[in-house]
Amino acid sequence: MTQWWHWVGFNLLVLVLLAFDLGVLHKNHREVGVKESLWLSFGYFVLALCFSGVIFHFEGRAAGVEFLTGYLIEKSLSIDNIFVFVLIFTHFQVPKKAQHTVLFWGVLGALVMRAALILAGAAVLSAFHWVIYVFGAFLILTGVKMLMTINEVPDLSGNRVTRFMRRHFRVTEGYEGERFVVLRDGVRLITPLLIVLVLVEFSDVVFALDSIPAIFAITKDPFLVYTSNVFAILGLRALFFALAGIIHRFHYLKYGLSIVLVVVGGKMVVNAAFGHVIPTEWALLLTAAIIGSSVALSVYRTRGLPAEAAETVMPRGWVPGSPPKDEPGADRK
Repeated sequence: MTQWWHWVGFNLLVLVLLAFDLGVLHKNHREVGVKESLWLSFGYFVLALCFSGVIFHFEGRAAGVEFLTGYLIEKSLSIDNIFVFVLIFTHFQVPKKAQHTVLFWGVLGALVMRAALILAGAAVLSAFHWVIYVFGAFLILTGVKMLMTINEVPDLSGNRVTRFMRRHFRVTEGYEGERFVVLRDGVRLITPLLIVLVLVEFSDVVFALDSIPAIFAITKDPFLVYTSNVFAILGLRALFFALAGIIHRFHYLKYGLSIVLVVVGGKMVVNAAFGHVIPTEWALLLTAAIIGSSVALSVYRTRGLPAEAAETVMPRGWVPGSPPKDEPGADRK
């Protein structure tokens, strides 16, 4: 049974990790290389496994399996965020140091917004059981939509969020270091970096509408939903810098993520209608098999790919608010 001090203790741990990230690892805005990012990402993964051990010990096997399954699903879906971040940073030509700043505040904002969405989702499911069918159907439809948009090239210049901000705010011509707002002649202007940050946060909120119902298909315990989400998000920035340079080699992973959403949505609907007929252990094994197979296929199909050929297989897909480039009117300013 989750107690109030479990929530307090876990959030204190999160604050310590964020302070360590900002105050030690990125002190003086130091850039973190690929090797260090890989180790940092692995460290967050080990922390998640240690936390799952605590869950297994104090809450039992069922809760432990639910946490691990939820974490694996959330971690896998977070990689889809990396595809989007690469597209956004490439389009806006964001300097590497500024990317660290955007992702730090992006992760912080994601933690707050996801906590609010999780608590709201738990309250709705508790009050209205039929909503579970809506969540399940939504996941299935989202998985199908993801499959249909995998090869789309988004028109980020026509993104509704960026166009809205440029219409309603004064924007500097270029970047101003890592600042989001500057003051010039008594006039406050935003920088393109703030537009990038808002687009990153907006994209995460949209993707959270997929990932949060996905974990509610595994467990209804708000604490397990929250902690598995947080561990997946905490390691997102390190994972981005570890994989950004080779993300083009994981094209087939998006197919795997789409199938996972369909499978999890189907599990949610079936279990709601007929009882707990599909065990969580099956969902864990199937998710691991799908993700592992899609990663292996991606690496195999792109073996020997020269670095200069990476541009031909850069990440594609849907960026929230962006029409596809072939959509009529997509190039309008």
